[in-house]
Amino acid sequence: MAGTGGAHRVAVLVLDGAKPLDVGIPAQVFSRRPSMPYEVRVCGARPGAVRGGDGLAYQVAEGLEALQEADTVFVPGYRDPATTRPAPEVVEALRAAHARGARLAAISTGAFALAATGLLDGLRATTHWHYARALAQRHPAVRVDENVLFVDEGSVLTSAGAASGLDLCLHLVRRDHGVGLSNHTARRLVTAPYRSGGQAQYVPRSVPEPVDDLYAGTREWVLRHLERPLTLEALARHARVSARTFSRRFLEGTGYTPMQWVLRARIDAARELLERSDLGVEQIADRVGLGSGANLRLHFRRVLGTSPTAYRHTFAP
Repeated sequence: MAGTGGAHRVAVLVLDGAKPLDVGIPAQVFSRRPSMPYEVRVCGARPGAVRGGDGLAYQVAEGLEALQEADTVFVPGYRDPATTRPAPEVVEALRAAHARGARLAAISTGAFALAATGLLDGLRATTHWHYARALAQRHPAVRVDENVLFVDEGSVLTSAGAASGLDLCLHLVRRDHGVGLSNHTARRLVTAPYRSGGQAQYVPRSVPEPVDDLYAGTREWVLRHLERPLTLEALARHARVSARTFSRRFLEGTGYTPMQWVLRARIDAARELLERSDLGVEQIADRVGLGSGANLRLHFRRVLGTSPTAYRHTFAP
């Protein structure tokens, strides 16, 4: 349903614990102005005060009725998503908006609210890397991808941490009105006009934190000997169990097969050398056990969605 003068109506749904940057990004990107055929309404579960995150609070004039007229509904991220659930009336209002034809877009941990509606079941989705495992565990029917900035599944979209919400908003402007208006909006916001949804989230470590301490000694041994040829059999020998048992229990404890974990450990070591040394790509590949620069580039792009050279340009001092 179009708003004033045919403008696209955007509702920003502020939930308890909402993060200020997550709220502010869509509110500013889609604010009404001559160049922008959008209008924004900021709402909550009900009119009035909403407790915010990071020491802020919000005063919203409208409740969930704003979703009944929205063409796009943004759900900003909020605090403690892994331990709190959106209220039933919020879930129902989101479902009703989607059924009416509105598209739903989550920033960061707002993905938990979308997942609670069931509308992400069977689809790819992302969230902030810190909460990706919690989202996957709470909503196993959602195909969580922790390695991207945003995911567009048509009528439901999700993005990673706060700044990637800006990438998602510009993506929607580009989708609605083309690259010209998207670039104009990016210039107004003084930001990069395009980062693809497939670009990686730059998490501190590619290696996942273990769920338990099983095989912790073997993992530490691997990290000290990444330059060696490391096979499943070698790791199992170190752990003093059969390869089959090691593989099964390692997967249960980390969410990765042993060799997937080793690859990510090697990528992490390469990242550190790219950031802190002047070594060339070939030298780094040899030091972390990836053999050649071509092999490092291949796996680096698969895991992080970028090249070693681009990564160094971004993060080296």
